Amino acid sequence: MQANKMTSRSKEKVTSMFRRIFGSSNKDGEGPSKASGSASGSPARRLLRGCRDTVSPAAGPVGSPGFASRKNSKKTSETPPSSKNVRSRRLMKEFKDLQRLQNSRSDPVFTVELVEDNLYEWHVKLHTIDPESDLGGDMKEFGVTYILLHLIFPENFPFAPPFMRVISPRIEKGFVMEGGAICMELLTPRGWASAYTVEAVIMQFAASVVKGQGRVQRKTKGQKVFNRRTAEESFRSLVKTHEKYGWVTPSLADG
Repeated sequence: MQANKMTSRSKEKVTSMFRRIFGSSNKDGEGPSKASGSASGSPARRLLRGCRDTVSPAAGPVGSPGFASRKNSKKTSETPPSSKNVRSRRLMKEFKDLQRLQNSRSDPVFTVELVEDNLYEWHVKLHTIDPESDLGGDMKEFGVTYILLHLIFPENFPFAPPFMRVISPRIEKGFVMEGGAICMELLTPRGWASAYTVEAVIMQFAASVVKGQGRVQRKTKGQKVFNRRTAEESFRSLVKTHEKYGWVTPSLADG
């Protein structure tokens, strides 16, 4: 019993000593017991909580509490980083290969360049068209040295086709539609395959525009409007038509 009493007294002394050292006071709620249960917590707890709050969404399942805010989760779900990496790697490889090819020849069939250093937007100059074709004759007559094409690669390329249109010269027929859009099955989701290269797309266009009896537009009145917006609208209409009725080669009168 005496030992127990001494132990109790010793505990009280120790407790009293700690209270004096740390200035325990319940009046202002600043005692150690109050602080340890507050929102700030101990330094170790604050450190752990800080690490948990900064974990990137990729470190755990999307939408898990404590891993990402709604804003970050939405951004992550729009386009997986892997898809962007696939597009970038594929386009970088193709662009370098095509540049090496065109630099190795004094008269390349076509040349490529980035639009304002944007890897996902290209200008292609098609220099060589069948000289025996009407289009080839028109280009020679008007001093047109190349057909300028504009290619835009979507975020899910190469699993979806690029959007391609003619910028100049203004071409009639040859499967070239309003705004310079191109009626070619290979450029539609239905006809596209991820194995197709940009080179294959360009060479297919070179063959199609000749086969469709394309001509450089001569009339100044009633000219087709050649701009990106008109081309996109025209191409969307084309895709809807082929999705509904299948792929049917349009008459030459329709271009």
